[in-house]
Amino acid sequence: MRLLPFCFSLLITILLIFVLNRPIGTKVPMPLGSFLSPQTGFWQNAEDTAFNYSLDILQADLKGNAKVYFDERLVPHVFAENDEDLYFIQGYLHAKFRLFQMDLQTKAAEGRASEIAGPVAINYDKEQRRLGMKFAAENTLHVVEQDAPTLARYSSYTKGVNAYINSLAEGTLPLEYKILNFKPEQWTNLRTMLLLKMMAKMLSSGTEHDLENTSLRAILTSEQFNLLYPQVPDSLHPIVPKGTTFPKPMHDYQLPENVDSAYFLNQRAVAARSQYPEDKDNGSNNWVVAGSKTASGVPILCNDPHLELSLPSIWYEMQLTTPESNVYGATLPGSPFVIIGFNDSIAWGVTNSQRDVKDYYIIKFKDNTKQEYWFNNAWKPAQQRIEEIRVKGQASVFDTVAYTIFGPVIYDGAYADTVTHQEALAVQWMAHHTGDDGGAFYKLNRAGNYNDYVSAIKDFECPGQNFVFASKSGDIAIWQQGKFPDRWQGQGQYIMPGQDSSYLWQGYIPQSENPHALNPERGFLESANQRPADGTYPYFIPGTYITPRANAIEHFLSNMSSISIQNMMELQNNNYNILASQMLPIFLSNTNEAALTPEARTYLNTIKRWDFDAGPNAVGQTIYQFWLDSLQRNIWSDELVKAATKVPVPEEQRLMELLKIDSTALGFVDNKNTPQVETLRDQVTASLNGAAAMLAQTEKEGKLEWALFKQPAIYHLLKNNLPSFARTNLSVGGAGSVINAIKKAMVQVGE
Repeated sequence: MRLLPFCFSLLITILLIFVLNRPIGTKVPMPLGSFLSPQTGFWQNAEDTAFNYSLDILQADLKGNAKVYFDERLVPHVFAENDEDLYFIQGYLHAKFRLFQMDLQTKAAEGRASEIAGPVAINYDKEQRRLGMKFAAENTLHVVEQDAPTLARYSSYTKGVNAYINSLAEGTLPLEYKILNFKPEQWTNLRTMLLLKMMAKMLSSGTEHDLENTSLRAILTSEQFNLLYPQVPDSLHPIVPKGTTFPKPMHDYQLPENVDSAYFLNQRAVAARSQYPEDKDNGSNNWVVAGSKTASGVPILCNDPHLELSLPSIWYEMQLTTPESNVYGATLPGSPFVIIGFNDSIAWGVTNSQRDVKDYYIIKFKDNTKQEYWFNNAWKPAQQRIEEIRVKGQASVFDTVAYTIFGPVIYDGAYADTVTHQEALAVQWMAHHTGDDGGAFYKLNRAGNYNDYVSAIKDFECPGQNFVFASKSGDIAIWQQGKFPDRWQGQGQYIMPGQDSSYLWQGYIPQSENPHALNPERGFLESANQRPADGTYPYFIPGTYITPRANAIEHFLSNMSSISIQNMMELQNNNYNILASQMLPIFLSNTNEAALTPEARTYLNTIKRWDFDAGPNAVGQTIYQFWLDSLQRNIWSDELVKAATKVPVPEEQRLMELLKIDSTALGFVDNKNTPQVETLRDQVTASLNGAAAMLAQTEKEGKLEWALFKQPAIYHLLKNNLPSFARTNLSVGGAGSVINAIKKAMVQVGE
């Protein structure tokens, strides 16, 4: 009789051991027993809401005395006696509150996401390595290591990160490590450089359209292409005020012979493209107003970064103080210094330049070993890096990346089935060969005046940024800073031949000739990712510029006086859709109301009363967006769908400009797939009818109000893997063309 209970107990024990040592699920790979353990499981991550985070850093790790005080918003204020201690503590605090974020971002940058996520991330890791992310970080670290004081600052930060990592026990690991069942590894200076390259990728990828433009040029003439995708928009308000005079370029590069036809030697190459496209709208707003326009008589500076909102945030607020410096602002976990902020004398902010600093070249390999490629009438040896991608739960994957004089080969037959070994694409990217970009922020943290600001940013190279500035002495300024190729007209707009040196970058725009302005008579400066200068700027500066937000900021600041801080806060959250205010009159004047469906007539009457506010409760904004999207499809799809790859439609701003100038001259209005010739009136009316059917369904679902329709959300860094960590259905307004730039995704042909 005793044997039966014993066997039953043994069976239950074995079953529990089996169950508790198995992963909870595909999204939670940690064994259930470890995850639920009272000693080491997720229970240990609970914190008392009244916990006091203020602390004295252990003196054994520091050269002097230091204090950390957390205010009521849990912002740390760090007081140290020297720089090394200051950045040690910053690294320690970044790790304490953002370790998983730092770990995930740098592993992803290096192409090691598969170690965490498994096979699903293999292609992502391949692309990171083929872009040369680690190669770029290694080059920058080599520069940093040549200067002892610079190296000491980064090394102190690294020591601080590792001091926190080494203090962790299994029970005190951040929750994400327990969910994903892995442990943090030691921080290095290279990982800081990888983080900075990840930011460079985020802000400089998506600003080039070489592949898409090459596809477009196969179906558009030069005149059509320039009409739809102009370098200088008609309605541009540039970053540097109009009328600014620029020096004559130092160089006048001679174009290669037959340059236009040489771009199109091989149309098949354009089929290769990233599986993980960057958001072209990654950007920000910043502006500064002089004391002549403020109620206080002193400048006010504003900055609103538009990088992805995530949990946790990309940014981490801090104050960093030593006897020689006192700075406050937004820091970037994984890197020392304050990135956006102010000190006792100046304030500064940044927005993305949107400048194209990445070009693609067709490489002809001798054979599929990729050991030699044709360049300047000879076979040139390629440097090869054998990349081992370790994959969680399965064997490693190996990939060979060939490096050419242009840069790494990002696409070839081993990556994209549509490209053979003779039609590979190499990428030349400014971030591959930059110096200590982080050092600009170290100097900005200590700058005391305009000259210090200029000196601080002059060596910042990639990603290009618009540094806005204000000082207590009353100066205001803006400078678009980066290291930008000095291209001949048209260079880099398309995939270029890589068989000789004709298409290499031949030089760089002198830093002193980057667009900039100081104390303009109008009393303000702003940037919102628009083109930095008008057509009088003497250099060719391709990019993916964004115009409407800048026009809205110009509109409001031009008409404001006696400005207060509250006025500026309200402007940062402004939901006025300036592009809709220009576009809707065109829509209304070209609507044939007699041809509208009853539903369309109802929505037309509603939008006629709209005040162009894109707030969370706005119905007019939803109707306008549906109508605009429908018109874009009707106008562009019949022509642009012929492109070899999916291409973006012309900007909404450009559509407005073209329709405003002369709608009859825009041959794209007619649908080439129908026997009749459609007019703009036909298309606008048909677009509203088509939009009305979708709007009616949206209204039935109770989502006609703008916030309910677009459903803004902030997700954890692991996205859908941790849905319970997200904040969804936020009641906020805004749109891509609005100062408050919370947007819906752009319309693509075929969607």
